[in-house]
Amino acid sequence: MSENALKQQILNLKRHNARLVRIARDARSKLSAALDGTGLCLWQLDIPSGKLIIFNRRWGSMLGYQPKELSARFEVWREHLHPDDRERVLDAFYGHIEGKTPFYEALHRMQHKNGSVTWVLDRGRVSQWDENGKPLKVTGTHIDMTKEKQYEEQLAALANHDPLTGLANRHALLKHFDELKQAGPLCIAFIDLDDFKVVNDTLGHRSGDELLIQLSLRLREACPEGTVVGRLGGDEFVLLLPFAVNSQRIESAAHSCLHAALMPFELDNGDARVGASIGIDEVHPRDDFVNALKRADVAMYQIKHTGKNGAAVGQSVLTVPPKEAQVP
Repeated sequence: MSENALKQQILNLKRHNARLVRIARDARSKLSAALDGTGLCLWQLDIPSGKLIIFNRRWGSMLGYQPKELSARFEVWREHLHPDDRERVLDAFYGHIEGKTPFYEALHRMQHKNGSVTWVLDRGRVSQWDENGKPLKVTGTHIDMTKEKQYEEQLAALANHDPLTGLANRHALLKHFDELKQAGPLCIAFIDLDDFKVVNDTLGHRSGDELLIQLSLRLREACPEGTVVGRLGGDEFVLLLPFAVNSQRIESAAHSCLHAALMPFELDNGDARVGASIGIDEVHPRDDFVNALKRADVAMYQIKHTGKNGAAVGQSVLTVPPKEAQVP
């Protein structure tokens, strides 16, 4: 072969190689775009060296780190696993490496640089073995699931909490009722505000909502530890008190809740005053939430019909102490 022919062949090979490089770069760019569009990050672990290769996005950025600030290595990844999830995640990973499972998968938390938590869905599978069948490389994907988990938490909060006050809603009260009933003595209180309609009629429903929010905070502070404070809707509140009906804590809680309702409320467009009628009854072994609440409701109406601003506890009627009734 002549020298000119050899040079031409070399030139053709260089051109062909450059074309292959462009094709590979273009394919990698398209793969990165496709993976980034789905939120997936493609990774590969070299097991003997512990080196992680991240193909499309920088792994550290997910945890708040700048490029090259966080080394892409197995031990670094392991250190950033949330302490409460670390054992479970590593068990799942090594379980696959040892051939116990067909693939590795774990939904877990990782520690963000700013101290917050990043949720990650991690999947992987052994992709290369040595001549003795020992795993050499694992290839997989991970996806940031933080927003999805936050959304789940928001849905859970809405499912169990009153959207206006943040107190337990009926669904949550039913759950807490069953748990507390199994744990020991339990009383249920039904609270209905007195003269709340006047606030809505004179100051508006927005001020009425503001009053309910303030009262919710007061009730939380007024009730003894362990009490579940809930709102059924409107101006109706329910307390689950894990004490016997003859306990001094029940009487004390009734007086504290009455005082919380009687204190003036400073609202955006004026001050408001309301009262409260409270019925409290002991939960019996065969009671469900509805039956127990009905008896507390009946006790509450005893107060409504005898002058309001009081509490019926079992067979006893508590009145507001003078110093609490004389609100400045």
